Amino acid sequence: MQPTLKRLIAAIEFISEWSGRAVAWLVLAMVLVIAYDVAMRYLLQSGSVALQELEWHLFALLFLLGAAYTLRHNGHVRVDIFYNSHWMTDRRRAMIDLFGGLFLLLPFCLMVIISSLPFVANSYGMGEGSPDPGGLPYRFLLKAAIPLGFSLLLLQGVANMLRSLCVLLEKRH
Repeated sequence: MQPTLKRLIAAIEFISEWSGRAVAWLVLAMVLVIAYDVAMRYLLQSGSVALQELEWHLFALLFLLGAAYTLRHNGHVRVDIFYNSHWMTDRRRAMIDLFGGLFLLLPFCLMVIISSLPFVANSYGMGEGSPDPGGLPYRFLLKAAIPLGFSLLLLQGVANMLRSLCVLLEKRH
């Protein structure tokens, strides 16, 4: 593998690793918010729309911004019975990863990013907040996590494809 390519892959994977570790803290925040919300509802019979919305906002951020980290650590669902079978060589895995990334992951990520940008811009332009009384303002911030999360996923997909390409090129020699 060429040193420049190695550095590019390492830089992208650093971003995925860093963002995933940062987003992992949202799990703690979400647990604390849910515990507080449940305690307030059952102990004091006092509910909050804002807290309930914050719970699903944190949940959405966790999945959107954690997808690249999950891909980096091969945590996404695939047909492991075939992928990890004894007849599947490193070269075959690299071909599957390269073509899957090129023809499935990248087009899907690009489609989501491109189609979500007007959605976010519209939300920002109208200063969208929660339609519920007592709900959270600035809903456009949550919606902005869609293109951001898929951009991170796209970047990690590129790193995976470059790594697969290196495996394929190294096996030829």
